[in-house]
Amino acid sequence: MAVAKITKRSVDEIGKGEVVWDSDVKGFGIRRQTTDAVFYLLRYRHNGKQSFYSIGRNGSPWTPETARRQAQRLLGVVAEGRDPLAERQSERQTKPETTFGDEVERYITKREGEVRPFTFSGLKAVLREYCKPLHPLGLGEIDRRQIAVLLNDIEKDRGPVSRNRARSTLSAFCNWLCKEGLIETNPVTNTNKAPEFERERVLSDDEVREVWGSLSGQFGDIVRLLLLTGQRRNEIGGLAWSEVSLASGGLISFPSERMKNGNEHKLPLSPQAKAILERQRRRNDRDFVFGFSSRGFAAWSTAKASLDEAILAKRQAINPKAKALPHWTLHDLRRTFSTRLHELGVQPHIVEACLCHISGHKGGVAGRYNHAQYLGPMREALELWANKVDEITA
Repeated sequence: MAVAKITKRSVDEIGKGEVVWDSDVKGFGIRRQTTDAVFYLLRYRHNGKQSFYSIGRNGSPWTPETARRQAQRLLGVVAEGRDPLAERQSERQTKPETTFGDEVERYITKREGEVRPFTFSGLKAVLREYCKPLHPLGLGEIDRRQIAVLLNDIEKDRGPVSRNRARSTLSAFCNWLCKEGLIETNPVTNTNKAPEFERERVLSDDEVREVWGSLSGQFGDIVRLLLLTGQRRNEIGGLAWSEVSLASGGLISFPSERMKNGNEHKLPLSPQAKAILERQRRRNDRDFVFGFSSRGFAAWSTAKASLDEAILAKRQAINPKAKALPHWTLHDLRRTFSTRLHELGVQPHIVEACLCHISGHKGGVAGRYNHAQYLGPMREALELWANKVDEITA
């Protein structure tokens, strides 16, 4: 059993799974769990029974000095014949416990403006939608098993990538709760990550034809635009009329706050893409063309599942034993768009401009001196691809 003066150095150097007791204050100690978290604790006896009181995790407000003073105060409580652990448990039972949902909203309010809008949108979706089953629970009720069950459900409904992104967001939130002194340990620690594989799916001509032929309604028009423009789903799903100009050839001007890389993006429209936008009904009560992104991540999942069912139904109408289209995602349309433009002979820097990628001609030092928008060549490339889609789906 290690005994030493507990200082910042001893906190930094303690090994995983080890406990060190302070040489100055009897019963005061530190313990490092299997993670990097170090906790201050007090061991004491009350009525002949030994108890361990967790003072808190190292970090604001707990330092070796503040934790030592707290240990001394608690020892004074024991000297008076009282049990500090029993008093804390009694206080928790009588005091309404803060719920997970309450702290989610406080955390979201704090994070707004600290991260990019694209990241903030994902953060809100995970904590408000994916984690909704945890919202009614008190913070003290949430343990690793519940987190593991939630992550398994997310993976089942949305796939391994969504599970891992949700796990990362949830872990950051729980670390914040620890630093706020609301929980002692991060329950996400030591939960499993799902294996991720390099996403390389590019749809064949036959698959493009099947997808296109099964599209219907507003979601169908969103998918058509995703294939014709190569943009991300949130960029098209959240498109606003104020971003669209249908004059002349047509142009979408995405503001910087809506783009993943934080750069404004101007996208010329092919006649086919322009026609899709022209047939959308404008509403006086909202600026959204589709407003799909505002419905949350669950809406995307439901609509995509319905599309897959429609594709399978058409397959089975021809062959009752037909199987579903091999797994694909909406982001595969962006990869298909990029691949096909290169195959059609479009210059790589024009493809990158269409995708709003910062690399090659726009990356590093070159990007600081090259502010060309390439709108003319981009329009030619988009029209070339749209005509090819017409040919494939005719």
